[in-house]
Amino acid sequence: MKKDDATAPRAGEELNEKALEDFLRVRLPTPFNDMEVLQFPAGSSNLTYLIRLGSTQYVLRRPPFGNTVRTAHDMKREFDVLSKLAFVYPPAPEPILFCDDESVIGSEFYLMEKKNGVVIRGLVPGDIAASEEIQEKLCRSFIENLARLHSVNYPAAGLADLGKPDGYNRRQVEGWTQRYIAAKTDEHAELEAAMRWLRENIPVESGASIIHNDYKFDNIMLDSDDLTRIIAVLDWEMVTVGDPLMDLGTTLGYWMSPEFGDEMMNMPFNPRVLMENVTRRQLVEMYSKARNIALPDMLFYYVFGTFKIAVIAQQIYARFVKGMTHDQRFANFNRFVGALGRIAATSIDRKSI
Repeated sequence: MKKDDATAPRAGEELNEKALEDFLRVRLPTPFNDMEVLQFPAGSSNLTYLIRLGSTQYVLRRPPFGNTVRTAHDMKREFDVLSKLAFVYPPAPEPILFCDDESVIGSEFYLMEKKNGVVIRGLVPGDIAASEEIQEKLCRSFIENLARLHSVNYPAAGLADLGKPDGYNRRQVEGWTQRYIAAKTDEHAELEAAMRWLRENIPVESGASIIHNDYKFDNIMLDSDDLTRIIAVLDWEMVTVGDPLMDLGTTLGYWMSPEFGDEMMNMPFNPRVLMENVTRRQLVEMYSKARNIALPDMLFYYVFGTFKIAVIAQQIYARFVKGMTHDQRFANFNRFVGALGRIAATSIDRKSI
């Protein structure tokens, strides 16, 4: 459990602090004396920094070093979406300013408000660990918050042009397949079998909603005084308009089961104790109740979510193999790719999430 785990930037991921300070002095309305730059170390895609300007704090988001696909880490798109979404969905942080001048820190970036609360990664406070009732309440809050996002009137919010909902599911399967092939470093037969199964079983879209596309526990922030209340949702780089069940499928893909082994259960994206006591089927039931809708068989969406997470891990691992990042957290990500492939294949064989 972390309130503020920002530390000194990792080697090779430092910012040009002098250029950044000069830029901010001209563009921020409130003068400041000193600037301190720290890095939030948990992220594995876009990089996030804490900018302290005296008693005022902001969060800075920039693409990863070594990024060669601008559309995969489009800071302007993320900034523009949050500029509208924050007014209709309070957990979305409000952006402050955008910079497309790459001479400042080496890439485009944006500054946003800093939300203050608790992010749970792995371990949970003792009162949550000791109470299945609180665990169920926290998971229900987690799912109901996703359902609220899916219920946002996105055309009224000015976000009708954010995505193309017709044909969304097919484009997602084809797009993530292409990303996997482009980033491939090792043979993962079971993952590739799941990839083929997905292409053969694409459903018609269930509807259209704003979707986060990476909704998991370490992308939410909880109220320090009530750890069952969500005050922020973070990391909006993949936000779009699409089938909400594809979004739910990704959340289910992150939700491990004890049968998958300690290594997967101990991944930090969701607290182990919650995954031990709340099942994916229970999450689906919570979502169905929150939106007051009947859901179809979730097998396709779960397998897709698992496959997508594997591709994300593969892309990160490929960056490490090619020397684009030296972050040692990523040195063994190929193991996770293989494990996720086995999980997807097992789910298809059992015809069950």
